[in-house]
Amino acid sequence: MDRVNNATQTVRRWLGDWRPELALVLGSGLGDLADRLEQSRRLPYDTIPGFAVPGVPGHRGELVAGRLASRRILVQSGRFHAYEGHAAEAVALPVRVFADLGVKTLLLTNAAGGIGARLRAGSLMLLADHLNLSFANPLFGPVRTGDLRFPDMSAPYDPDLRRTALAVAREQGISLVEGTYAGVSGPSYETPAEIRMLRRLGADAVGMSTVLEVVAARAAGMRCLAISIITNLAAGLGTGLLSHAEVMTAARAAGDRLERIVTGLVSLL
Repeated sequence: MDRVNNATQTVRRWLGDWRPELALVLGSGLGDLADRLEQSRRLPYDTIPGFAVPGVPGHRGELVAGRLASRRILVQSGRFHAYEGHAAEAVALPVRVFADLGVKTLLLTNAAGGIGARLRAGSLMLLADHLNLSFANPLFGPVRTGDLRFPDMSAPYDPDLRRTALAVAREQGISLVEGTYAGVSGPSYETPAEIRMLRRLGADAVGMSTVLEVVAARAAGMRCLAISIITNLAAGLGTGLLSHAEVMTAARAAGDRLERIVTGLVSLL
């Protein structure tokens, strides 16, 4: 509890009277979107109590406050992941800080491997649901003030936000398909047998983030929307070896389309 309070106080002092209307979490290789903010300022993670410095290429490790489509937005440019040795509550720390700052809407992006037949490298997938296969949960332990003990997860990704995102994508002429995201712990990529299992469970894409953040956000009453960039076909569905370098290259290539959807969505919130 003290870790969240200490981090929130540090970020609040940095923001001063400026208050974010919504927050955005950027995944692997997507930090360029933070550079599009107007009137921006940056706060490195190593100056925020409890925040870890990301050890994964493509995650910058800073909060960026500014305006996007005339809305005040706070961007988490870079995640810290459970596979880096962080507990679930540490992974969810930034989201809890956003909630304590009064943010009611959380947008998330990630890089994922494609499982569904409609998905190819470079596809964009709007998360309609998820499978928490990380076998962790940030809600273990005492209930935080303002959190629900048993949050309803029947609609983890807000239906109204999803409809708006799909409408923005259609208007922009961008293909955006809905699907189910399987969140796993990593850091090793999945085996072909594991991908066959995930497909049978109903997963359309698989990744190593997002789910724990969304669980914490929903417990705090935040509306969530998430979009995956499909950076590669999952193991056994494509050719060649999987690598993080491939993930970052594909994420950057699709970044412009994702940015257009996010900007259009933010303008309508």
